[in-house]
Amino acid sequence: ARMVNQQINSLARPIKWFSQPRLCRAERPQRGRLREFFQWNVDVIGSDSVLADAECIYTAIDYLRSVGLSGDDVVVKISSRSMLAALLLDMEFAREQLDTIYALLDKRPKVSEEAFGEMAAESVPDETLRGKLMEILAIGSTFEELDKFLARKKPSDRVQDEIFKLGTLFDLLKKMGVGDYCEFDIKIVRGLAYYTGPVYEIFDRKVPLRALCGGGRYDNLLKGLGGPNVPATGFGMGDVVLELMLAERGLLKSEEQKLDFFVIDARAEMFDKVLEITSELRSKGFAAGFSYKRMALGKQLRQAAGANAAAAVIVGQETVGDGQVVIKKMASGEQVAVDLTAFLEKPEQQEMWE
Repeated sequence: ARMVNQQINSLARPIKWFSQPRLCRAERPQRGRLREFFQWNVDVIGSDSVLADAECIYTAIDYLRSVGLSGDDVVVKISSRSMLAALLLDMEFAREQLDTIYALLDKRPKVSEEAFGEMAAESVPDETLRGKLMEILAIGSTFEELDKFLARKKPSDRVQDEIFKLGTLFDLLKKMGVGDYCEFDIKIVRGLAYYTGPVYEIFDRKVPLRALCGGGRYDNLLKGLGGPNVPATGFGMGDVVLELMLAERGLLKSEEQKLDFFVIDARAEMFDKVLEITSELRSKGFAAGFSYKRMALGKQLRQAAGANAAAAVIVGQETVGDGQVVIKKMASGEQVAVDLTAFLEKPEQQEMWE
């Protein structure tokens, strides 16, 4: 928000930004929560349309879907701060009580029933109001349950307007093809005070873990930090819980480090040519390496195998005499002499040296 405020007048809206920073926090390390982590942030700034909220949620789901997590694996629990606020005001809560109630609800999944009851008694001393709050928390995970609850309460126009907006969000997500990932949960409020509208958290359906993603609409934050009154929405997804989920399902793929070519000097006086060939291969986008030490051919080949190189490029006497290098395929051990100039023009054409 601060960065956007600095450039707000020069940025075309809506502003769609993402970042993947390394973050740190004062935290007791525990399962799913570490002091140091990476986070993927996605934000749409400058649009008050529910489409912006839908696109952010879709983006999070689309990524999870791409790494193999289905609607049976994860669930996006969605609610709305503005809808809950309108409902609480309808039920005679004072506006100044709302932040206290949001903080209370955010702690609900993290404590026992008994502990939550004690916290509720402290946060909402009035027994009648506390009973109304518990009624709200008892609403199920569908709009039908919410409708049944409201049918007994004669909701105000502001409540009905907020429910319509939230229903529109669910309709859009269904049209985007991710409706089976999404579920209504009125208890989702998010802990940060700046959220103003739709809010959501993504959880593992099968294993009780912390949320792997959370976000929502924060229409007042830019203005609160000294900028113009510009609406915004977005989410953050950490790597810690996601890594646990993927590992437990066997979906965490190990990206093995690999070289395309390892360039070897058969004789020490050929090393300048090794550097030249390596640089040329790298300039064409290939991963190429060489030995820092001048060693016998056999030792360099072992180093190439240790570096998981697909092929070794051997620079020897034939390079000086005939302009050729020997390409050795590390997996099979096959090798062939090829024209160096032709090889460097199209190193990827393996049929040339197979």
